[in-house]
Amino acid sequence: MAVALGLGSNAGDREEHLLVAIRSLAALLENLTVSSPYLTQPLHDPSQPEFLNAAVVGCCACDAEQLMAIAKGLEWTAGRRPGVRYGPRPLDVDLLLMNDLWIRRPELTVPHPRLAQRRFALTPLNEIAPDWQVPPQGKTVSSLLEALGEAQLIEARSWSSAPIQDS
Repeated sequence: MAVALGLGSNAGDREEHLLVAIRSLAALLENLTVSSPYLTQPLHDPSQPEFLNAAVVGCCACDAEQLMAIAKGLEWTAGRRPGVRYGPRPLDVDLLLMNDLWIRRPELTVPHPRLAQRRFALTPLNEIAPDWQVPPQGKTVSSLLEALGEAQLIEARSWSSAPIQDS
């Protein structure tokens, strides 16, 4: 099943947190594609540090619940603990898309419920999967990004080391 995950960090060594998560995901997801990292301003509390965001796309045999558990495990391993909502965090892993699934449950929502409003998630995803149709309307990632206009400052960066190693 094709999956797209959004990654973000604004505490500690942001890039290292993302790279560790990407390398862990590379062991789980086949045909992993990784976006560039993007420096973004926090949406909810501008006094906190800037985020480094990226997206990954790959294929896995997991169901949505299993993938969410893996994402939460990666966050925990990076040092994320319960705290202030939208506060600084070493790692945030969001399940953005999973094939054409549309799931609405209290514990799980796919596609991510605020994907269409989040330039920091759409920009890296657009780099690697611009034509992915987002349920339930079927608009592409690129059209959702275009509809946002220039609301949030996004600065493309480069990885200091390869996000995934060739085997």
